[in-house]
Amino acid sequence: MASESSSAVSPMTVEELTLAVKWSGKEHTVRVCGDDTVGELKRRICEVTNVLPKRQKLLYPKVGAKLADDSLLLSQIPLKSSFKMTMIGTVEDDIIVDQVESPDIIDDFEIEQDEAVDIKDKEINKEKLRRRIAQHKIVLRNPCREGKKLLVLDIDYTLFDHRSTAENPLELMRPYLHEFLSAAYAAYDIMIWSATSMKWVEVKMKQLGVLDNPNYKITAMLDHMAMITVQSDHYGVFDCKPLGLIWAHFPEFYSPKNTIMFDDLRRNFVMNPQNGLPIKPFRKAHANRSSDDELMKLTQYLFAISDLDDLSLLDHKRWESFDGVSFKKH
Repeated sequence: MASESSSAVSPMTVEELTLAVKWSGKEHTVRVCGDDTVGELKRRICEVTNVLPKRQKLLYPKVGAKLADDSLLLSQIPLKSSFKMTMIGTVEDDIIVDQVESPDIIDDFEIEQDEAVDIKDKEINKEKLRRRIAQHKIVLRNPCREGKKLLVLDIDYTLFDHRSTAENPLELMRPYLHEFLSAAYAAYDIMIWSATSMKWVEVKMKQLGVLDNPNYKITAMLDHMAMITVQSDHYGVFDCKPLGLIWAHFPEFYSPKNTIMFDDLRRNFVMNPQNGLPIKPFRKAHANRSSDDELMKLTQYLFAISDLDDLSLLDHKRWESFDGVSFKKH
């Protein structure tokens, strides 16, 4: 039995597998690889059905509850192209602020530098990035500007307290958001990258007045579909936001040298640790709104580094103690 099981799994490692997925009376085709996870399979299904991954229940012969584990590698499941998969799920036509249903990610592990380099340089993770670059298209809302650096921003707990409740969403907006974006826009193109769905991203940005502000423009917005699942020896499988996707699509404008990302989850920039700045989470907006000045201080930091030739040489974790004069001497 053991040899029979291994023979069913071993052929599907990194090579592509085409699966037929039945949903709502229609049959869709998705392509995945053995080093993809169940979560990645659900992303691929979402692309063709618009059913969010968290709304999907997958049924497949003889695999039991394995497809309920988003972190499980597909190579560990005896998938065959000859069998059809069934998906049960509903498209969310009416927007609901669905993030309230999701538990907070509390275990944002501190990945050491050596481990981060190992994750970034793993061939299996680099291959996943290459596939995402080939599969995912970034839609520009406004043109990239020559000579500008790139600022990539998370939403939840970075720009907005998505857990608290309020009659007006503006009450949950991080203080000085518009002043921060207006100032940053002078030297940086701005992209928004959230781990949620694009519908939620668009609604939230409109509610906060980010998409129609006359003082700055958003270059592009990315959602969970642009993320990849990486494998780590110490922390298992988790999702992250690879900036290499942006650099590959717009190489004439952006690179590791001129890009910085703000996110409250350090794991999100594990594929590009030299470009990530872990921002203090903005939680409990009603209690902290009067005292939170993180964006004001970060505005000064962005100005201080805007003339540097290579932002990847900086240690963004120590941004509050940055000394531009001392750095330039080195």
